[in-house]
Amino acid sequence: MSIFSGIWIPLVTPFDGHSVDHVSLDRLVRYYAGAGVSGFVALGTTGEPAGLSEEEQTAVLSTVITAAGTLPVVAGVSGNNTTSVCEKLEALNDKSIAGVLAAAPYYIRPSQAGIVGHFEAIADKSRVPVILYDIPARTGVRLELPTLLELAGHERIVALKDCGGELDKTLALILDGRLQVLCGEDLEMFGALCVGASGAIAASAHLLPERFVAMARALEEGRLADARVLWHALVPLVRASFAEPNPGPVKAALARCGLIRNELRPPMTPVSDELIATWDEMFKASGQRELFRWNRETAIG
Repeated sequence: MSIFSGIWIPLVTPFDGHSVDHVSLDRLVRYYAGAGVSGFVALGTTGEPAGLSEEEQTAVLSTVITAAGTLPVVAGVSGNNTTSVCEKLEALNDKSIAGVLAAAPYYIRPSQAGIVGHFEAIADKSRVPVILYDIPARTGVRLELPTLLELAGHERIVALKDCGGELDKTLALILDGRLQVLCGEDLEMFGALCVGASGAIAASAHLLPERFVAMARALEEGRLADARVLWHALVPLVRASFAEPNPGPVKAALARCGLIRNELRPPMTPVSDELIATWDEMFKASGQRELFRWNRETAIG
């Protein structure tokens, strides 16, 4: 089986004032590694890479690789300048990463032929596997099914993070079988896994990661009833994780547990008081911070 399966964490980037909080990032990665996740995405959308300098991005990736140990790490490399993205890959080729995650060029809205050329240039330059990222809500352009099937013929294009919101396209790719399909829309995760997706890259799995892993494992083992119980209990948490722009809700929840500071880089802003109250109600209903079954001490320990 491809390594691009199971539950992957698209890591937040903790901040401390004007600096990246590498101590907290290291602690988070080591905790998630012990929780049974399959791997990590560094510098994906949830990691606020657009708000980081090149030097900060390099340092974040190094911290994640070191803390992840033997678990695979994928690096986000999205951009709307094909040449610049390929230049970035030259530096990444010397890193100990398992792959790169790249979205279609944002803002420019190229043709499907332009998208094919963009991704083929990335795959030609990369020495590691490439995961395509279909997220039209952020890029303004869809990766159409014929485009994805054409790109699947490249030897280094091996998987798709699917945020396209098109079930027919998702099913067609699963049936084609050449690309591993990783669900990127957290609320669609259960259904996607049931119809054959290989896994999920799920921001909400920052919270209760063991339960997300257990749910995916139950489905893999054919224990549908057990998986349903786990998933139904997770749905309110997933909804709250995306009630406001990502990664604000997840960062707020982690901050309420004392694990990171509730800080984002502009133009991102902290979540509303109403969402903070929602998290607090979840804590209270589950015995304060026992909702997450861990706190600063267990993360450190």
